Amino acid sequence: MRDAKVYNFKRALPRMSWHPHNLYNLWRRSYGPLQKITDRVEYKETLNWRRWTAKSLLRGYHGDYINEKIFKRWYLPDNLPDVRPPEALKLSQTAGLNKWALKDRAVEKATKLAEEEKRKGLAPVGSLMFSEVERRIDVVIFRACFAHSVYDARRMVVHGSVLLNGKKHVNPNTRLAPGDMVSVDPKAIRFLQSRPEPLEDVEEEVEESTEEPAEEATTSEEAPEATEATAEAEDVSEIVEEPKDGSKKSEDRKGSRYSEKPSALPTVGSDLTPFHLPPYAAPFLFIPAYLEPSFSTCSVIYLRHPTARPGYSEIPTPWDADGEIVRLTWEWYSKRRMRIRSKSQMARMPENRQ
Repeated sequence: MRDAKVYNFKRALPRMSWHPHNLYNLWRRSYGPLQKITDRVEYKETLNWRRWTAKSLLRGYHGDYINEKIFKRWYLPDNLPDVRPPEALKLSQTAGLNKWALKDRAVEKATKLAEEEKRKGLAPVGSLMFSEVERRIDVVIFRACFAHSVYDARRMVVHGSVLLNGKKHVNPNTRLAPGDMVSVDPKAIRFLQSRPEPLEDVEEEVEESTEEPAEEATTSEEAPEATEATAEAEDVSEIVEEPKDGSKKSEDRKGSRYSEKPSALPTVGSDLTPFHLPPYAAPFLFIPAYLEPSFSTCSVIYLRHPTARPGYSEIPTPWDADGEIVRLTWEWYSKRRMRIRSKSQMARMPENRQ
């Protein structure tokens, strides 16, 4: 798969990656010169153009490597789920009947729940249109912080470095079921590999080898001067008194303190696991609530499907989960969806463990 131009500054589309260029594009879309286009402040264009632009922004982050036709057929849900509790739905449907039957307590309970729902606000269910993408095994590996990007996670799966429930798995299109465990080979995780030793020692040896012939040429000329200097030094040493033993010990301690200072970084032969995060990776280091990773074993358990509640969505996205971009994207897909699934198309369906 090709991902050479995914961080193009002209398009400036945020991706599932820790790359510094991706962070810069995210800043440009959120606070930089492209903020007006992102926030839809200027409504000079048509509604269809705004929907298409919102769709391109969201799809650039959520599964940009998935073909649009495949996304609409297999990953787009039929409708957005209702996240209200079932008790509230039942009471709201039977509120009129209870009022006619003079059941005052049931009516009061229904009105209380309705007021509480109104106070909390609606859940941002628009972001749940990408819940099927978050179930993919390559996305789960990236969300568990085992890969620099979703493209690296996809390569791990294709190259056979991933186990699904203890068995080797090479299909990155698999959608996980609750309870599935994904294990990654530590040798495939880039920031857990030891860095090569610097070449400073080799450069010093080369410099010393070049300086040796020049020193040999100058020693023959400076030999008489050196003998005179040594004689003068001996005379001075006889005059100067020797320091006490305590001062010698203190100087030796100071020298040993700095010369034998242990290095904080793990060396090649040490038992510590090397850990070298890429620069500017801190904003992307988080774990969603539906995953349970174990960094000691390099594995992650997919606990449940992502959901949403009032004021919070469990699907990570660089955009507002209940904002205008998500709403316009859902309006675009509600008019242009592909739900026809013939027998030949069902045979090509990505693996869904449900």
